[in-house]
Amino acid sequence: MPDPVPAPPRRLPWLLAGAAGVFVAALVVSVLFVGEPAVAGADDKAKDKAGKKDAKDDPPPPPRKRVPAPELTGGTAWLNTARPLSLKDLRGKVVLLDFWTLCCINCIHCLPDLHKLEQRFRNELVVIGVHSPKFDNEKDTLSIRKAVLRYQIEHPVVNDADRKLWDAYEVDAWPTMVLIDPEGNLVGYTSGEGNYDLLAGVIERVVADAKTRKTLNETPVRFDLARLREGGDTTPLYFPGKVTADPAGARLFIADSTHHRVVVTDMSGNAVAVAGTGQPGYEDGAFNVAQFDDPQGIAVSGDFAYVADRKNHVIRRLDLKNKTVVTVAGTGKQASDPNDRRIQSAVPAKSMGLNSPWDVLLVGDELFIAMAGHHQLWTYDTKKDEIAPYAGSGRENIGDGPLPFAMLAQPSGLATDGKSLFVADSEVSALREVPLGGKGEVKTLVGRGLFVFGDKDGPARIDDPLERETKEARLQHALGVAYADGKLYVADTYNSKLRVYDPATKQLNTFLGGNDGGGWFTSPTFNEPGGLSAAGGKLYVADTNAHRIRVVDIRTREVSTLKLTGVDPPKPPPAPAPVPKR
Repeated sequence: MPDPVPAPPRRLPWLLAGAAGVFVAALVVSVLFVGEPAVAGADDKAKDKAGKKDAKDDPPPPPRKRVPAPELTGGTAWLNTARPLSLKDLRGKVVLLDFWTLCCINCIHCLPDLHKLEQRFRNELVVIGVHSPKFDNEKDTLSIRKAVLRYQIEHPVVNDADRKLWDAYEVDAWPTMVLIDPEGNLVGYTSGEGNYDLLAGVIERVVADAKTRKTLNETPVRFDLARLREGGDTTPLYFPGKVTADPAGARLFIADSTHHRVVVTDMSGNAVAVAGTGQPGYEDGAFNVAQFDDPQGIAVSGDFAYVADRKNHVIRRLDLKNKTVVTVAGTGKQASDPNDRRIQSAVPAKSMGLNSPWDVLLVGDELFIAMAGHHQLWTYDTKKDEIAPYAGSGRENIGDGPLPFAMLAQPSGLATDGKSLFVADSEVSALREVPLGGKGEVKTLVGRGLFVFGDKDGPARIDDPLERETKEARLQHALGVAYADGKLYVADTYNSKLRVYDPATKQLNTFLGGNDGGGWFTSPTFNEPGGLSAAGGKLYVADTNAHRIRVVDIRTREVSTLKLTGVDPPKPPPAPAPVPKR
């Protein structure tokens, strides 16, 4: 079967219907109306100039046609709710459908905005996530459930595995938001991230219109949340995204991502230090007061460790000797100006906004950053405190060529052999090679494109297009890579495997794994591993969805689970003081 290559997504305009009126926002170039639009032409303007009777003397315009939204049918499962929902169930509520997929960085970036909208319109709005998959692995309800827990999503989510809702709403881009009024009619839709102000403004007007029409139900709705059903995060680690071995210091650094902290142990798993309170936030200071938000990649140099604090969009530095955390790069806000990715020279590191840094790697004094949100690699000079783009144009795709012009797609893992960087380029399911030294060209070792993925061993590159379809090796959304003994080991995340790429033979093969679960020794299974690190003949694997670190003997391929000692789940925050009655 040929790999699916759909038409490139287009940006969707607002579609407006009903008495809520015409909502025009800045940067919205065109508006598509339901029914016939009224457009003023030259003849109309001439008549106005000649003198026309007052508008109050004209008959009122006919009411705009209301278009019912398609019903929420066709999903294979629902999460965060005890039963499937329908628009009929939600009459009286403004409904916002979020068409997303769990791999998509832009979709992930929308989650804080959705949470803000839910808080702002807690009595009027219901958000429903419509998970329409890109990758095969994303059709699985269990994978979506894990993502709901990992990203702490607290609104209902429907698994649109067959894309029936996607088709019914004529969606063709991730993420896309569709707004529905309290009577079940379409109000509008838009795509992309960064639309909070636009959405909030439209929702306000829809709410006002519904109050006028007396169709609004302001009774809050509560749902059956997955995190409450599971009893919370009681494991020592919770969705660990990355792990870094430090053989010089005989330590492991674990990004305990959804516990929002960094755990340091010895090589046997005995606790050495914990940085972060365990609650999401952004705070520098001592280990016991500092806060992170979804930390990912970690790079170590002596008594210092650099952390990609993903959701805070910053790079943090841990001082292991003094047990303190400071920010060294980023402003604490996501870069929103597209020109940020096009700067030509280094700038002070704390003056520049970053965009979902996912991994970091030290080479000498240079800290390389996999800037997933910008689809680029950046470099931070640890001596000069300066930062700049290193590779990638910022356009999301797969394209080889000179460093500034090559195209990457959500780079998420980094490794080096001392001569090149190796990149797990997740959205194109690829392994890329990037030269060190600031000159040369990006090359693709494995992978073909945004919609070319699979689970196949074999030659990494085949020139003949017919043979390529059946014999060329494939990855599926790989998030991690490590270099050891002349070979590259890949966390093939959505295939729940470890793969090995041999540069000498240019072959990609399965090393271990293949099914979700928890096996051990010579028949191990992994659950969406997100990162790995090599040291002393072993691979240390962040087995993300299994909430643990696995240890692999490279020679024997025996696998064990790191036994953590002295590492407890963080304590919940203190309950707020009761509000005194008046």
